Amino acid sequence: MSRVRILDPSESYTFSKYAELAYDSADILAEFGVTLNNMELQLPQQLPIDPEPLRIELQENLTLVDPASEMARREALIFPILKTVCKYIQAPLKIEYPVRVSNWLKGSFDYFIPTPQSLLVIEAKNADLARGFTQLAVELIALDQWTDSTVPMLYGTVTTGDTWKFGIFQRQEKIVHKDINIYTVPRDLNSVLSALFGISLS
Repeated sequence: MSRVRILDPSESYTFSKYAELAYDSADILAEFGVTLNNMELQLPQQLPIDPEPLRIELQENLTLVDPASEMARREALIFPILKTVCKYIQAPLKIEYPVRVSNWLKGSFDYFIPTPQSLLVIEAKNADLARGFTQLAVELIALDQWTDSTVPMLYGTVTTGDTWKFGIFQRQEKIVHKDINIYTVPRDLNSVLSALFGISLS
């Protein structure tokens, strides 16, 4: 028996729309022929800088700014971390980067670091990591079709600013692996930076 489709072929869907759909993430990804797998990820790890100056900056930001709004989280937490990574690896940080693959795969990547591994970072709207990961997974699918890179895996992370969750898209196998772990900032800053640098420098 064939599965009932949940996406309307005549409709247009932006990336952010997928975070609003009241469907299971696995069912949404199945529309693209992609499988979702929950597991403990073994992410590349590198920490080529002393994280303490950034940790102090983030702690100061949190004492000055209430990270209740999306803009506050971006300014106080997300941007300083990504700026630190991009400055060291000398890569541009694309913000609100527009991409259109099809009517089902279009919109803007919140943050895009165009390294060989093509790291995507999206902010979880309404601080909802679960729905945010669905959006991230769809954006990784779009990135797979949009980029001509031949690397076997694409990486992404969804964040509320103080909480981070990573994902990997195995391109040939068409599997999105969702990390069962979450990392909090500033407490787990070393782990977050190690993963971001590890991905970007691998």
